[in-house]
Amino acid sequence: MSTSTHGYSVRRFTPERGAWSKLMARDSIVRRLDWVLLLTALALSAIGGALVYSATRNRTELNQGDPYYFLVRHALNTGIGLLLAIGTVWLGHRTLRGAVPVLYGLSVVLVLAVLTPLGSTINGAHAWIVVGGGFSLQPGEFAKITIILGMAMLLSARVDAGDRLNPDHRTVVQSLGLAALPIAIVLLMPDLGSVMVMAVIVLAVLLASGASNRWIAGLILTAVVGALLIWQLHVLDQYQIDRFAAFANPALDPAGVGYNTNQARIAIGSGGLTGKGLFHGTQTTGQFVPEQQTDFVFTVAGEELGFLGAGLIIVLLGVVLWRACRIARDTTELYGTVVAAGIIAWFAFQSFENIGMTLGIMPVAGLPLPFVSYGGTSMFAVWIAIGLLQSIRVQRPVSA
Repeated sequence: MSTSTHGYSVRRFTPERGAWSKLMARDSIVRRLDWVLLLTALALSAIGGALVYSATRNRTELNQGDPYYFLVRHALNTGIGLLLAIGTVWLGHRTLRGAVPVLYGLSVVLVLAVLTPLGSTINGAHAWIVVGGGFSLQPGEFAKITIILGMAMLLSARVDAGDRLNPDHRTVVQSLGLAALPIAIVLLMPDLGSVMVMAVIVLAVLLASGASNRWIAGLILTAVVGALLIWQLHVLDQYQIDRFAAFANPALDPAGVGYNTNQARIAIGSGGLTGKGLFHGTQTTGQFVPEQQTDFVFTVAGEELGFLGAGLIIVLLGVVLWRACRIARDTTELYGTVVAAGIIAWFAFQSFENIGMTLGIMPVAGLPLPFVSYGGTSMFAVWIAIGLLQSIRVQRPVSA
């Protein structure tokens, strides 16, 4: 038998249905997954593995003498991420909605831990917790997810219950307060790249929830004033100031603060239309571009796969966003729409910023390219987001 909850068809299992009915239900879930989204994300991770291997196979100071060190770990991170996505679908985004207070509390504790002696600085950013055995955790990545889930829970509660058509001002204030705490802590690290992503997420979530446009305009104005204050109060570290200076003036100190961007543009430009061939990039082999396995992995694609190969990555990222937009459109509950919108904004802005900084059209902000860059926490976070999107699709109305 089945019941209807807010327009949704919910299958109720009883002992009489037996194991066969449960098996059929699982089969129904598999058939309702967005396989285009899933396969596209896997394709991006596979391409990322090849690029990470190319960038690190000769880096003996990093790979501990094993050319496959980073490739194996990238594959392992992807596998764990896929398991996390499956677990998220199994739990369901509605179940996680009830667990938001606990998840939010844990993420805030982890982000705060970075500011204690447990925190570590990696590549200039004091945003990590080194657990041991070479394993590190970047809590800011999980904070992106809890901000999306927490704000969506608050903004959609009365709307999904049928009490209101749009969130009221009090609810908006509560949701902004929820987001402000982890954002402020991440800013103190300071991890400006993650703060930028979180700010975009907040705006997208408010827009998707139907909040008043006055809130959107006010937040944009607040962000501009806040950025000026951050600059004037010298909250940023010197290396972050240097990055913005190099972005504003690409010719500034090409052997110093502008080195990363200049070398990235040289690598991408040298690839031409079809590239020099995978594993045959001279800039990559010569290790001219720093952090090519993480933040600057797109330069490997530009040099070795050329415009066509790099363009394919952009197209695949576009497919991920397209499928996420369809999921946001098809669900009839505001909670699902807002969660999907937050994920879309996260993926879109982070991809644009990462690729843009390698081309010199965006400042260097230390953000990985979703699914492609090497990194455990970032990979886990984006795959959990894929699991949330799949859960929203699976639990949508049958007629959608």
